[in-house]
Amino acid sequence: MKAIYKILLLLLFIGVLAGLFLLSSPKSDNKPSVQNIGENHFAGPFKVQVVINPEQPKVGNNHVQILLFNKDDEPVINAKIKAVAEMPAMGSMPTMYAPAEISNEKTGLYQGQFELPMMGAWPLTLNIDAGVQGQAEISFDMSTSRKGLTFSSATPSTFARAENTEKRSTKLQPKTFTIDAYRRQLIGVRTEEVTCIQMIKTLQASAIVTYDETRLTDINLKFDGWIEQLNADFVGKKVLKGEPLFSVYSPDLISLQDEYLQSLQRHQAGIKTATVRRLTLLDINPRQIRTIAKRGRAIDALPILSPMNGTVIEKHIVTGSAFKAGTKLLTLADLSSVWVEGEIYAKDLPSITIGMSAQVFVDDKTDQPLLGTVSFIEPVLNNATRTARVRVQLDNPAGLLRPEQYVRLQLQLELGPRLVVPREAVVFSGKNRIVFLDLGEGRLQARKITTGDSNGNFIEVLDGLNHGDLIVSSGNFLIASESKMKSGTEQW
Repeated sequence: MKAIYKILLLLLFIGVLAGLFLLSSPKSDNKPSVQNIGENHFAGPFKVQVVINPEQPKVGNNHVQILLFNKDDEPVINAKIKAVAEMPAMGSMPTMYAPAEISNEKTGLYQGQFELPMMGAWPLTLNIDAGVQGQAEISFDMSTSRKGLTFSSATPSTFARAENTEKRSTKLQPKTFTIDAYRRQLIGVRTEEVTCIQMIKTLQASAIVTYDETRLTDINLKFDGWIEQLNADFVGKKVLKGEPLFSVYSPDLISLQDEYLQSLQRHQAGIKTATVRRLTLLDINPRQIRTIAKRGRAIDALPILSPMNGTVIEKHIVTGSAFKAGTKLLTLADLSSVWVEGEIYAKDLPSITIGMSAQVFVDDKTDQPLLGTVSFIEPVLNNATRTARVRVQLDNPAGLLRPEQYVRLQLQLELGPRLVVPREAVVFSGKNRIVFLDLGEGRLQARKITTGDSNGNFIEVLDGLNHGDLIVSSGNFLIASESKMKSGTEQW
């Protein structure tokens, strides 16, 4: 009996030890074991792993696998996932889509197939809907020219640690995107280096031909009288120096002539000298005075001669008109030289100097420019237009230029050494100026720049680029559309 009792006690002791061991053993969390397939990415309330097979996508069928976890690393089941690869529109070619049929194969693992119809860049976007657990979207850059997927953007994570998001974002900056070599060739992408040149800016302005005010002459007389015969009888008539403009009858002038003749007859040298001087002061030239002496009697209708070659531009008399001393009778203009005046904005005035050459184009005859020089820059601005007049002196021997005629003024402004990019390299987006920096390996970055002067072919860069930077100079608008799709429109 004692032996049996000992055996029972031993069995009871063993049972107690076994129970204690079971109580002290860690409890199973009953989580299903899921093997990782790739790098973790965070989108909304989810942690996502995505891989494709083959690793470098090809034209034709491709396979995609997706692992989906919640914030507690538990597999998410029965989620609805829409996956689509999209090639953006290019020129006349519309946007193309390659959707994938995604199914939930087992706990947390989703997979499907998509078919690419052509080579190129096919950004892949996943839309995840897990009902009450939440929704999210995540995008990757994918191309037939390289292996794997490159994270592009995602719905902000609700639980990922800051270091995870920072590490993820530094791998591919938001303003950086990739275009493979094949697609570059289709778009027609060319690149050039940012360079420094001696910049010459062609400045053009509407201008008007005016009279050379230094070549205008008013015809007036220093005595009263009447117009007898009018030779300069219409506005626009050309006259030569020494030709009669008109003849005048003046009792005062006749009296002075008689006094001169009497001094000659009486040989009164003092009176003769005085009367000659008085006739000269009345603009009677020496030749006419000699004619009076030779005739021996006064000239009743004395001719008034033109003092210059010119054109009648104002006429205030007709035959028989009476006039007073000092009244303006005619105005003559020498049109062999004219002024061309254009309005120039204040920002361009510092580059214009007196004496610099200028070209004037008539009726857009670009092959026949007229050459002149800048003779005057107005020292004040027009308050309404914020411009100043720039005057060009121009020879006009053939009379091609006529006052009040509209012409085009062109100046070549030497701006000195400037950092420049080709004009076609710059995308104008509202107030922003955007260029695309080539970072190598197919990566491009949209870069805002500050621009200065432009000369038609080049635009000056004040800030945002350095000498030697490689930028895209052709195909920018198509690249801009891809940039907005891949890296977000907030940068524009």
